[in-house]
Amino acid sequence: MFQKEIKQYLDRHGFGAFSPKAVLFDMDGVLYDSMPNHVQAWRRSMATFGIDMTAADAYATEGMKGVDTIRMLAREQQGRQLSEAEAQKMYDLKSQFFHEMPTAPVFDGVTDLMGKIRAAGLTVGIVTGSGQKPLIRRLLDDFGAYVDEAHLVTAYNVSRGKPAPDPYLKGLELAGGLRPWEGIVVENAPLGVRAGVAANIFTVAINSGPLPDSSLLDEGADLLFHSIRAFCEVWEDVLQ
Repeated sequence: MFQKEIKQYLDRHGFGAFSPKAVLFDMDGVLYDSMPNHVQAWRRSMATFGIDMTAADAYATEGMKGVDTIRMLAREQQGRQLSEAEAQKMYDLKSQFFHEMPTAPVFDGVTDLMGKIRAAGLTVGIVTGSGQKPLIRRLLDDFGAYVDEAHLVTAYNVSRGKPAPDPYLKGLELAGGLRPWEGIVVENAPLGVRAGVAANIFTVAINSGPLPDSSLLDEGADLLFHSIRAFCEVWEDVLQ
């Protein structure tokens, strides 16, 4: 079903074969329906510091390390060059507000898809720009049957976050030193898609938010679905 898209991917990079051995999932907006909560926490916390962060800003910068997002906004809106320590204190407030909100649910289809991936003999990895330790613990509680801590990439694993390719390249490394054509990235954010594409990995976009499909396709997504469930239903066709 997806032979055309796979061939285009191989031709674009000059790869000889598409041989997936690992699937690397983003977290927010892919595994959890958490972005609405993040938007509220971002807006409330940044307003405390005189920074106007809109919902569009939150979705557009999703995937970046939180401190990088804050330093960028402070520079653009206030002309301030924040140190990482200053930005971290601001991000800590955002994290506090986020964790005061109701727990975000797991998207329908996530565990079914992970089960199919593992049944096919592939590794499941999670690649997130988050540095919030409670969220990282929740990943292991929710998906421990499919992924272990050795295959989690967080803000603590890389110095350059998304949209740099480093997080997904780290994900390939942790999955056994895989090469780009041996991985699949699953992302919902433009910057995350850009990171997967920059790592030369086949990138599947899940448009679970309010952004137009073009915002993900224009970043180079190889496939696009509107839910994880829709991707799960055709998973076997991607492997063929």
